[in-house]
Amino acid sequence: MTQVKIYALRSELEQHRQAISDSIHAALTDVLGLPPEKKFQRFFPLEAADFVFPADRSVRYTILELQMFEGRRPETRHALIRELQRRWVDDLNSDPADLEIILVQTPAEGWGIRGSLGHELTLNYEVNV
Repeated sequence: MTQVKIYALRSELEQHRQAISDSIHAALTDVLGLPPEKKFQRFFPLEAADFVFPADRSVRYTILELQMFEGRRPETRHALIRELQRRWVDDLNSDPADLEIILVQTPAEGWGIRGSLGHELTLNYEVNV
C-alpha cells in the first residue's frame, strides 16, 4: 500500500496533473511491483501565497510525500527515489531541482484498510522487496 500526496502550485497541477500522476504511478509499479489498479494519489494545489519555496526553484517545484507499509529494503527505497527523479526529468521535462521526495514508512498494523488492519490484509503484491 502506498499513498501519494502531491503538493505544487495550482497553475502547475492544473496544467500537468495527468502527466505527473502517470509518471509517479509508473515508477511505483516498476520499482515496487504495485499492481496497476493500486493507484492512490491526492493532489494539493496551492496558491503562490500558500507555497513558499527558495528562489532557486521554479514554478514547477513539487513535493511528493509517499506513505507506505514498512518493510522495503533501503536499496528498493533508493531505487524508487531515483526512478521518480528520472521520470521527473524524462517524462515531465522538469528540472531535478524542482522535485523533493519524502518517503515515510509506517508499520502495517498502523493502517486501517477495507475494514481490516493493514497487517491482517492479504495483498496481491509483495511489500518486503
